[in-house]
Amino acid sequence: MTKFLAFTAAALLATSAAAFADGHGHGHGDPKKGEKEFNRCKACHMIVDDAGNAIVKGGKTGPNLYGVVGRPVASVEGFKYGDGILAVGETGMVWEPELLVEYAMDPTKFIDTHGGSGRSKMTFKIKDASNIVAFLASVAPEAAADEATDEAPAEGTATE
Repeated sequence: MTKFLAFTAAALLATSAAAFADGHGHGHGDPKKGEKEFNRCKACHMIVDDAGNAIVKGGKTGPNLYGVVGRPVASVEGFKYGDGILAVGETGMVWEPELLVEYAMDPTKFIDTHGGSGRSKMTFKIKDASNIVAFLASVAPEAAADEATDEAPAEGTATE
């Protein structure tokens, strides 16, 4: 009976977490829609790859968002961040999709609840940034994906 209750509680928790994520836009989004929605962001942000190729030409008021998903908070070299987001970055936080969505919804609240204090330099809030975050993830460096598949070949397989 105890195993059944534990299984049932775990199943309910997993189902609730999935329902919350789906209902709040965390972790799910449409990159095609996000590309269009990013137009609101490019007044301040650009997406330029490591080789200097512009994926999306944009402003320089905000940091370059190339590779932002999975990058440590406030870590673009040479960018002048505000004190609040720098304090969040000092916690070691990494921009996971759900955190980017949370930040875009209320940047100042995000800073205040994640180790910093004070206003964000981001001038507006985005009601649901899940599509934009999905777009940003879709134009991320391929190195992260390559690392995930760069395991040693199985025994007995040929290598190049």
